[in-house]
Amino acid sequence: MKVVIQRVSFASVKVDGNIIGAIDKGFLLLVGITHSDDERIVEKVANKIINMRIFEDENQKMNKSLLDVDGAILSISQFTLYADCKKGNRPGFTNAAKPDAANALYEYFNELLSKQITKVECGEFGTDMKVELLNDGPVTIVLDSEEL
Repeated sequence: MKVVIQRVSFASVKVDGNIIGAIDKGFLLLVGITHSDDERIVEKVANKIINMRIFEDENQKMNKSLLDVDGAILSISQFTLYADCKKGNRPGFTNAAKPDAANALYEYFNELLSKQITKVECGEFGTDMKVELLNDGPVTIVLDSEEL
């Protein structure tokens, strides 16, 4: 599982020109699922994200989590995080999980986040989405379950 975490002042996602999810201060998450991912890995990644301390405290040190700042999450599925660019100029996506398996784990991931974070908004799995954000910092972190 790979997740790009972007600390944002706001973020939104549109499908067919309509906003289907929007947040203020929090995390925009770009979520990729691969074949070997399972519920245990999803739980580990969700817990890491919820407790990640990348919001500034009163001393301007990254020392506060989403829970500490009552932040929100906008979660967007993104199979392209598993692009294989080794051959040629057209990426391959065989490392991304099949849609049914990926969607089930993506929904489970969002359910886990919703149990602890007050506001969790989501994109629409498998559709063309337009994402808008204001990266705060900028702070962008790539979290790979292989490294946890």
